[in-house]
Amino acid sequence: MALQQLDEEQIRDWSREQKDRWWFENVFRGDMPQLTLRSGLTGFLLGGVLAATALYIGAKTGIGIGVGLTSVILAFAIYRLMHGMGLAQDFTILENNCTQSIATSAGYVITPLYSSLGAYMLVTGTIIPWWQMMVWMVVISIIGVLIAFPMKRRFINEDQLPFPEGRASGVVLDSLYSGQAGAGMFKARLLAITAAGTAVYQAMVSDGWMNLIQFKLLRLHQWAGLKEPWTFHERLDTYYYEAAAKLAWATPKILGTDLRALGLRLTLDAAMLGVGGLMGIAVATSVLLGAFINFVILAPLMIQAGDIVQRISPSGAVVPISRAEIVNQWSMWWGVTMMVVGSLISLGARPELFSAAFKSVGKRSGPALAKGDDLLQHIELPLWVSWVGVPVFSVLGAWITHAFFGVPWGLALVSLPLIFVLTVICTNSMALTSWTPTGSLSKITQFTIGAFDRSNPASNLLPAGMTSEIAANAANLLSDIKPGYMLGGKPRHQAIGHVIGLFAGVIACVPLYFLLFLPPDASGQRSTATLISDAFAFPSILQWKGVAELIAKGVQGLPASAVTAMVVAALAAAAIEITRIVTKGRFPLTSVSIGLGVVLPPEATFAMWVGALIFWGMGLRHKAPGTRGHAVWVEGMEPICAGLISGAALMGIANAIINVMIG
Repeated sequence: MALQQLDEEQIRDWSREQKDRWWFENVFRGDMPQLTLRSGLTGFLLGGVLAATALYIGAKTGIGIGVGLTSVILAFAIYRLMHGMGLAQDFTILENNCTQSIATSAGYVITPLYSSLGAYMLVTGTIIPWWQMMVWMVVISIIGVLIAFPMKRRFINEDQLPFPEGRASGVVLDSLYSGQAGAGMFKARLLAITAAGTAVYQAMVSDGWMNLIQFKLLRLHQWAGLKEPWTFHERLDTYYYEAAAKLAWATPKILGTDLRALGLRLTLDAAMLGVGGLMGIAVATSVLLGAFINFVILAPLMIQAGDIVQRISPSGAVVPISRAEIVNQWSMWWGVTMMVVGSLISLGARPELFSAAFKSVGKRSGPALAKGDDLLQHIELPLWVSWVGVPVFSVLGAWITHAFFGVPWGLALVSLPLIFVLTVICTNSMALTSWTPTGSLSKITQFTIGAFDRSNPASNLLPAGMTSEIAANAANLLSDIKPGYMLGGKPRHQAIGHVIGLFAGVIACVPLYFLLFLPPDASGQRSTATLISDAFAFPSILQWKGVAELIAKGVQGLPASAVTAMVVAALAAAAIEITRIVTKGRFPLTSVSIGLGVVLPPEATFAMWVGALIFWGMGLRHKAPGTRGHAVWVEGMEPICAGLISGAALMGIANAIINVMIG
């Protein structure tokens, strides 16, 4: 059915009671099944799997990917197929919406693993026990849920703000269950075919899978004489270097530095192709430009100047120059400066986010509701739950941050007032633009706390992680509630579903985090030295770490060239963002994306750019709606990208598990 909504005059003139009554009489679907056992279980399982893919991509790129639309398509296809085979009743539209609420929550809760918590471990050299990770992440995220629901009545019920990303999910759900199921199944097939093909390719370039298949299952080493499993090379330039070693070809260098030491490799990374498609050509080009400036121009110059050198590890071993060393010793500083300055200027250029935020808190629309007149009190989350829960969980969160990580009680409590301010700003931003400026807002907390305590990096990392995670959870939850409101669902069920998703995400991803990024050595000890690698660059962790170290140490210990680069980067970021403001977004480069390209592996940035280029080119070629090409490359872009990401991520995760089991 066509989605019903109020017009602008009704939104402006009606009281909240009138709006609630209109919604209850025209949109609310009564007792249609929503949070059922099967929708909860489906959301929990899909959420765990999709959160794992989000962790994989976050570790590689520092970018959080939304999993809501992917879960909608998958749940729809699963139950439509099961219904066709007589195995289950089809999902209701509200069951699917509840499933995506759970899955979306699972995808967002794992963000600290590749940001604040990871940076804390890297700065302190301390491995956080798994149970402390789980407890801290769940408690902090629950605060976001509790803050969101009183705000829901203002931002969604009363102000009827758009929340574009949430509205898109509502429109997709409505189309799937209102006569366009064929289009939904087509997208599901695109996702499945792409994921299956990507999984096969990923297995063929994975040592663990090839070892399992060739040696453990087929036992080729016994009758074919193989000494090691055969694999395709994901790094395509490996074939050149193998031939060069045999034929005495020259090794490509820039100013005397081997391209491989600079991280300049040619890699066919399917997941990065998908990430690039979702990024778009403008952002992907900015990322590639940052990588080119850093690794092709600046890094060779700094190596030649002696500002990037081989170093001696604490154990006495020589650590050769590599991409990671280039970033840690020199490049991180100007890259982080670019991202921080750019994001703060971009945020400051949107004063309406701040003004709208505080206007929305203070204004009243129409007469106040008398006690007992709340028409929706039986389906909304009771407000007393938030009024009691927010103070209790906030103090609990501050105590946990103090007890687990040594953050002084006073500093943990100082960060609490910032939670409300940042959450309101984040929610307004999400409501208007589908963008949550948590990266830039977290720096406000870092620098605020850093003004009180510069000696302990944890003092600014964990409170900043707490405030940004709460703000992001609340804003994303409200975006997630929007389709439920559009489709006539019960908000109380979505709140419960969101909490279920928190547990799905941490249960799936915390053990996976230790397995993939913090594996034990031969003696059974874990070390933060394994956290950052060529395969998993963790650029967001490096950004958080860089700001924490800058607060703690200042710029005195940096090479003069690094300080100069930071100044130039700050000026360039300001110029780029001001140009974007003046041109109203038409200027194609973004400073945050350029800075991201500095800390990402250049091979990943190139693969992302290729992915963006493919979808951009095919979109230009197939502009006409209704054609097969438009259906595949434009309307099917998100399912194809989701298939590339999920197929590569899940097989990559499985490869790591296989290596542990048979290694």
